[in-house]
Amino acid sequence: MQPTDRSEVAELIRASTNAWYRSRGDGPIFAEGPEITTVFFDLYAALDPGYGVVAEDHISGRIAGSCFYHPRATHVSLGIMNVHPDYFGRGVARSLLQHIVDFADAEEKPLRLVSSAMNLDSFSLYSRAGFVPRAVYQDMIVCVPESGIDSAPASGIPLRDGRPGDAHAMALLEMDLAGIMRERDFAHILENHAGFWHVTVCPNGNGRLDGFMASSAHPGCNMIGPGVARNEAVAAALILAELDRHRGRSPVMLVPVGCRGLVERLYRWGARNCELHFAQARGHWHEPEGIVMPTFLPESA
Repeated sequence: MQPTDRSEVAELIRASTNAWYRSRGDGPIFAEGPEITTVFFDLYAALDPGYGVVAEDHISGRIAGSCFYHPRATHVSLGIMNVHPDYFGRGVARSLLQHIVDFADAEEKPLRLVSSAMNLDSFSLYSRAGFVPRAVYQDMIVCVPESGIDSAPASGIPLRDGRPGDAHAMALLEMDLAGIMRERDFAHILENHAGFWHVTVCPNGNGRLDGFMASSAHPGCNMIGPGVARNEAVAAALILAELDRHRGRSPVMLVPVGCRGLVERLYRWGARNCELHFAQARGHWHEPEGIVMPTFLPESA
């Protein structure tokens, strides 16, 4: 993938994703023009330059498929993968995936991803390549009133805005709870040069954290996460703090299905389910402790 591919990759992401949602009878998830999906190219060009790959039609020169991937100290993560509808069924996704599998194998690292549990074509693609579903998330969308959510903040749980110096503590907490290390991602989010990120942290008084939660206000990816917390009470407090920054909007989040208390609290806040996702791994998997909430931006978990 080259810098000159930016517009074509953005249009590919929009067209491919919308085609899948239309096939389910839903409306397009990216109803705006392709400029809305440039966020993926721009973020990964800043965060992981050189780790995007495209499949190109050797006759027309047209980009048939694209994928981003994210090498980290503990693993390699497979990011957003798309194939243009005109090239469906021609093995494009399989070729892209094999390129990244070969890279992860050469690095001798596990390969991880978060993928739709409702797209059986992609599930079959990953399963055939050796991925195993390890965790299930329910996508929950919350329409936050302009007045905010009518719920008292949890008492006894200290929260504050994240700042750039928190990146190391955030990375250590995720390493403790999820077994992965990605400090550079958190530094990027906290620096917030793009202007659409926010982070709330829960300090424990010992120079470390009991949880953190980021959120993205970008119209192409309005989400709560990534975040981790030592328990459901801390996770709920962090989520509520971030939701309050999205008044009048409808962010989505990936909530572990086993966290029943957290799920019930979100229902009380007006959440509804919109999809299911699997966290999958090819190779070693560290069983998460506490609460782990991945997101679609960045997809480096």
